[in-house]
Amino acid sequence: MKKIILTLLFTTLLFGKFTTLSTKQTQDMIKKGVVIIDIRRLDEFKKYGIIKTAHTLTFFDTQGQYNIPAWLKNFTKIIKNKSTPFIIYCAHANRSKVVGKFLSEQLHYQNVYELDGGIIYGWIDKGLKTVKYQ
Repeated sequence: MKKIILTLLFTTLLFGKFTTLSTKQTQDMIKKGVVIIDIRRLDEFKKYGIIKTAHTLTFFDTQGQYNIPAWLKNFTKIIKNKSTPFIIYCAHANRSKVVGKFLSEQLHYQNVYELDGGIIYGWIDKGLKTVKYQ
């Protein structure tokens, strides 16, 4: 039993974890300079705007398809180190959960965060502003 617990603890420390943040926690991390990445689609960026300072990096297309090598090529231009903290978000936090768990559990990024409720329920519904997508 001790061996299992130590293995789990070591794995968590080594590979980090995927964490959901409240709106306030997200705001605080953004103020500290933590990178934020919007993984929604272009039509969503245009419809709802984006969180100021967010990088836009679509993961799933309108048919739910994705191209991991192409996405990662662009992602690694933003996040150059697996220990660098970053926040991802989508519309409702469904896609960000999938992508966040993939990045933390499969690719071993250590400080992966998501905005609880996504931009709709974790930002706009809280009365916070977005900026127009350019």
